[in-house]
Amino acid sequence: MPDTYFKLVRTFALTRIQDDQHLDEALQVIDRLLPSQRDDGAQQYLDVLTDLVEAYEEEHIEVPDASEADVLRALMQSHQLSQARLAKQTGIAQSTISAVLNGDRSLTKAQVSRLARLFGVSPAAFFPA
Repeated sequence: MPDTYFKLVRTFALTRIQDDQHLDEALQVIDRLLPSQRDDGAQQYLDVLTDLVEAYEEEHIEVPDASEADVLRALMQSHQLSQARLAKQTGIAQSTISAVLNGDRSLTKAQVSRLARLFGVSPAAFFPA
């Protein structure tokens, strides 16, 4: 095991996340490690720490379902697509996209299928759990 692993463990021990404050501290460590170049030791440490954070969050933090408008908006932002450009690429009328984003109407199954293909996601992403 590379020395960096043990240095990181001495800085922030790899133990079960105890509470929200401990979670915040773990997330700060992750935020410091993510943008940096990591050797095998640092990567192994990061992998274990993210697993510990995920386990805590699964047990203690409820994430509300996102509406189809929220999902569509996030996908458009991450792909840097305007409503007009999305309409052109999918064949869905811009007015329909606008109405969905405003919560005034829902997507049809065919529209969900086209959007899922375009964005490379499962159609289930547009439906609450």
